[in-house]
Amino acid sequence: MSDLLENLKKTYIDGTPHMRDIGLQIVSVDASRGTMLLPPRADWEGDPQRGRMHPGPLIVLADSACGIAVGAALQSRNITYATLDLRLDWLRPANTHQPVYSEAHCYRLTRSVAFIRAEVWQDDRSQPVASAQSAFMLGTPSRARAEPIDPNATAATAVSANASPDPAWHAPSESEPTLPGQSIPYVEYLGIRVAPHREHPVFRMPFHPRLIGNPNLPALHGGVVAGFAETAALLQLMQSLQGAKQPKGIDFSVDYLRSGRPEECFAQCDVVRLGGRVALVTVRVWQRSPELPIAVARGHFLLATRESALQTVS
Repeated sequence: MSDLLENLKKTYIDGTPHMRDIGLQIVSVDASRGTMLLPPRADWEGDPQRGRMHPGPLIVLADSACGIAVGAALQSRNITYATLDLRLDWLRPANTHQPVYSEAHCYRLTRSVAFIRAEVWQDDRSQPVASAQSAFMLGTPSRARAEPIDPNATAATAVSANASPDPAWHAPSESEPTLPGQSIPYVEYLGIRVAPHREHPVFRMPFHPRLIGNPNLPALHGGVVAGFAETAALLQLMQSLQGAKQPKGIDFSVDYLRSGRPEECFAQCDVVRLGGRVALVTVRVWQRSPELPIAVARGHFLLATRESALQTVS
């Protein structure tokens, strides 16, 4: 497997801007399996007061490990692939001063779809941080799109009539920090801001070359898109709760509808249910038009009091 490992490192890590930027490493590769490591970094904090990691980097790690497992299952077959859907169950919080590991197993490979399971842990594998389930589509486009892409483009950029069914939609003209007076390192790493609205704020994530996961199309890393979506859901809930309770992730799933171009992303959330203990939030992520989402997501969140927020999800 040494040749496969070296080939995956060269093509999957060295050739992927986002993986290089966050320092992802391939630890091992076996038949239909792959293990990756995410080094500790201050940027990954989602709760600086308690030193807890934001779910975003964990999603990137799990998604990437699933991709490695698919690559190991395919081995020498020259087949391109991309994440179709991804679900994570959050089992316990991760800290920001230890590396995080994820091992994925591609347990079923058909002509069109690969099915993968993964675990995420830190110092003790018997105490996993998260479990993941994913499906990858095989035989996806491997070439750049025919139309030219401006890396500095935004949703306000003019596009052809068949590229957007809603030419009247324009990106918000103004935005502000998501949590004025508070600093969340991972939110700052992604550059997320918000166009405020009492019920349906629009969250926005500017494009940066370091967010690219597929340099050939090019396309954003799927884990980044999912991390942006879960961040939007958390921020939406925090606005709705007004500090009365703290949302903690229970599970999060994302369906990828089309690749994310190297452009700004937008997200809007619907709080489907806001109960006494649990909330359900759906998220739509788009670039050029809300009518052409690149991903849709949903997540359950535990609503903890300030005192119980110090405990883990049991």
